[in-house]
Amino acid sequence: MHTLTERLWKSLGGRAQWRLARMRHHTFLVYVAGIVHDEEGRVLLLRHRLWSERRPWGLPGGYVEAGERLPDGVAREVREETALRVRVREVPVGVFSGFRNRVEVFYAADLVGGELRLEEAEILEARWCAPDELPASLPQRQRDLIRSVRARRRR
Repeated sequence: MHTLTERLWKSLGGRAQWRLARMRHHTFLVYVAGIVHDEEGRVLLLRHRLWSERRPWGLPGGYVEAGERLPDGVAREVREETALRVRVREVPVGVFSGFRNRVEVFYAADLVGGELRLEEAEILEARWCAPDELPASLPQRQRDLIRSVRARRRR
């Protein structure tokens, strides 16, 4: 079932995907993501099933639900995608206007518990990466944010 949904979603193309997302989110889209660190300072990256094959790796995240606090959205998305529990810091490390009607908000977070179990409908693989060993296909914005958070943690 997952591969059928995946193929259907990818076959729609960007314009149709955005139209469907807009139908679900009636005003604008707020995307949140977490730069999740473990005790060793590594960052959690996920290979997303529904993302482009050119850049499948990225931070855990998703869209905020109506009435949800942004940090709570990050914690929920991480838990839904990986079953891990995180403590999200209250101040965002990056806020960007994304594609069309999307705002992207990134938060630093620390792993506090849970056992890694992937949400197979969305996630193909998880990997803990040192900030200097990130996959080449990771979006540049996320790469820059990870390095920025790393520099702040060293201070």
